[in-house]
Amino acid sequence: MGGDRRVSRLADLPAALAASDPTRPRITYYDDADGLTRGERIELSGRVVANWVAKAANLLADELDVERGDVVVLDLPAHWRAVYWALAAWRVGAVIALEPDSRAVVVVTDRPQDVATPGARVVAVSLPALARSWVGGSLDGAIDEAADLLSQPDVFEPFDEPDDGDDAWVAGGEQLTAAALDERCARRAADAGWAHGERVALVPSPGARVGADGGALLVDALAVWALDGSVVLVRDGDPDALAERWAAERVTSACAPGETPASRP
Repeated sequence: MGGDRRVSRLADLPAALAASDPTRPRITYYDDADGLTRGERIELSGRVVANWVAKAANLLADELDVERGDVVVLDLPAHWRAVYWALAAWRVGAVIALEPDSRAVVVVTDRPQDVATPGARVVAVSLPALARSWVGGSLDGAIDEAADLLSQPDVFEPFDEPDDGDDAWVAGGEQLTAAALDERCARRAADAGWAHGERVALVPSPGARVGADGGALLVDALAVWALDGSVVLVRDGDPDALAERWAAERVTSACAPGETPASRP
């Protein structure tokens, strides 16, 4: 590794969250969407986030042969599982695409029957927190994340460390390096007025996918975590329940991803 090469902060983020305060919640997730996940509340500490990321990274690298620079399409709802898959892909050194991409070697999705990328391997993600196998019918050759992920090692050792100059992001027709994405997240935090250690609630629009609004959900989450903060993510949030949740979760700022935060909850 060259002496002036800088390891990607995106790749280092899971370890940084775990090291800073391993038991503090880093993402708290509420699901108000119709379906099997309705009513779920999931809370992941920094240590648990790092564990999920390591398992997903091992699956990508060891079972699917994803290497630094490969493109991984992330086709998931605005959901806590989308977050660890994004972090896992960056840990491997892959480029995350939040839209269909003909270069993709892997597509991570909750709707495998809709994948139309020739040659890409498919990871079928079951959204329910306690799922231990695919809940959506025929897999047709896709990898069953729920069945395979928990058997993966809890530690990931990359063969080739990602670099800040590597491409890391494709969304809205734009491709960014890891360093450029890091800069975007820093600008977002400054524009939103977020301070160190904030507890930020993010409420995507009903039915939103993780790629909505140019990937604003991931940008916001990364921006908050770079400030050693934590995220409360609400999927298809019930407006009548939000104020009570903000109080219970000690939220300091709330907004839709990419939007200007409202007055303090």
